[in-house]
Order: sequence, then C-alpha cells, then structure tokens
Amino acid sequence: MSGQAISDPEGPQPDRRRPTGQSRSGEDPLLEDFIGHLEHERGLSPHTVRSYRTDLRQLAQACGPLAQLDLPHLRTWLADLHDGGLSRASLNRKTAAVRSFTAWAHRRGALQEDPSVRLRTARRGGRLPDVLQDRHVEELTRRLAERCASTAADREQHPEHHALALRDLAMVEMLYATGMRVAELVGLDRSSLAADRRMVRVLGKGNKERMVPYGVPAERALMRWTAEGRPVLETPGSGDAMFVGRRGGRIDQRVVRKVVDDALEALGTTAARGPHALRHTAATHLLDGGADLRTVQELLGHASLSTTQLYTHVSVEGLREAYGQAHPRA
Repeated sequence: MSGQAISDPEGPQPDRRRPTGQSRSGEDPLLEDFIGHLEHERGLSPHTVRSYRTDLRQLAQACGPLAQLDLPHLRTWLADLHDGGLSRASLNRKTAAVRSFTAWAHRRGALQEDPSVRLRTARRGGRLPDVLQDRHVEELTRRLAERCASTAADREQHPEHHALALRDLAMVEMLYATGMRVAELVGLDRSSLAADRRMVRVLGKGNKERMVPYGVPAERALMRWTAEGRPVLETPGSGDAMFVGRRGGRIDQRVVRKVVDDALEALGTTAARGPHALRHTAATHLLDGGADLRTVQELLGHASLSTTQLYTHVSVEGLREAYGQAHPRA
C-alpha cells in the first residue's frame, strides 16, 4: 500500500453505562467546575450562567469530554450550527462562551493548549472553510480502498479489521456523494436506501425528509459494506442501522468524525478537516459542475437559499484563482 497507512480509527470503546468524562450528575465535570468559577469567582448573573451552561453542554454533547476538546472539533461544531441556520449573533455568542471556557481551562492546566485562540468570529460575507480539491477526494477514497484491500488479505484472522475498513470507505463515499450532515449519516437505516434507483432517504433538521441521489462509487462501497462488512459487526442491538460501531450498535458521531479526520490527516493537506469538510466539498463541486442553486439547496436540506448561496463564494474564489493562474493578462 502506497502512502501513509490509515490507522484503525475506532479503537476500544468505553463502558456506555456512563460516558467517559461524565459525572454522576450527568454533567461534564470540567463544565461543572467552570460553572462554579462563573458563579462564585466571577459573580455572573444566573441568566448569564445559564447561557454558558446551555452552550457548553451542547458543545460537550457534540464533541465529547471537554478535557479532550481541540480545534477541529470546535470548527466542525460551529459549522454544523451555521449550516443549521443559526444566526450570526448566536454563533458569535457561542464562540465567546467557548473562548471564555477554553481560556479558563488552559490557565488551570485542564487543556494543554487553548484551541479557541484560532477561532474566527463570524463576519458578514465571511468565507466558508476551504474545500478539498478533486485530486484530494480521489486520493482520499483511493487510500481508503487500499486499506480495504490490505485488510482483506488478513480477514480470516482479523475479520473485524476488514469490516471496519469497508465501513469507513462506505461512510466517506456517502458523505461526499450526498453532502449529508454527519448526524444524518449516523441516522441512516438500511431501509433508507432505494438501491434500485441509487437514492437515499435522509432525515434532516426538523425531522424533514428528503431524497438524495448517490453515484456508482458510493453504491459499490455500500454494497460491499452491507454484504461483507456489516454482518461481521452486527449484533442483536444493531437493529436496522446502516452503519454500526465495533460493538454492533449504531455508530456514534464522534467515531465518524475521527474516521474522517484521520483519513484527511493522512493526506497531508491542512485545507479541511471533519465530515463537514466533505459536505462543503460536495456542495462546491456540484456548483462548479453546473448544478443550479435550488438543486443544491434541496440536496443539502437547507431551509434557506441564502445558506446555500454562501457556497458560491467558495466557487468564485476558486474561479478567480484558476483565472489568475491561466489567463495571460491576469
């Protein structure tokens, strides 16, 4: 296998009776300490403390234990909120809450570095995160396919390694093919597929359903995963879940994020990270290929066309760059 190998992204899973990094009250212990700091040391009003608690609890639910927080997690979380139509003012409020928390956690040694130092405040007309180029997508899926081939040679002794490799390729292919959100991918059931038409029923924000097409590469990856991979991992607890974890339950969003992060890191590109990068990339490549804005809006499940229009800014920047490189009088 050429290039850097992509390691098993899932690893051992913790006992799910109480998630790692969660106190007996169900709250993240670092969040509890920070709330105490706001109440007793900073003397903030109950209303302000409630706002901090709500924002940071939402962050912990999306990204996991706050003591393990990093910049890619923060960017993905904020991108998910932006894509869900959250106002710029609310995004900036949440960003401010995160900055206050991470600065405090860094000062007390709970975080080795402050990941929010490099977070940007949302501005009018600001660009979306960079997207992957076509060649990066090709390289990404090629490496994942090579991992499938490599683990196939040893599947008699380690069938779960091959199953995970098939699953990871299918997930990445579907994220890029459909532009769906990570929560939508995790929520897919086998019955969500209309395989004869290469369509998938996606349950989006506000429980709104939409039908999204996918291409031949995603179809092939899904067929191999469902035929060869899923049967290895499935348990009675798998239900109808399309994608399952190592122990057979419906896959967790954090596992999907780690799969994508590790795969993108192996490429050596710093342009984009996380599942949302594949959503941005899918939208931008559709527009670059001539898809109209309304079609992309429908495919992505955007409630507002203005959200989809932001992707045209990325496409225009790419057009300008190509023009500058190719036109003799640029």
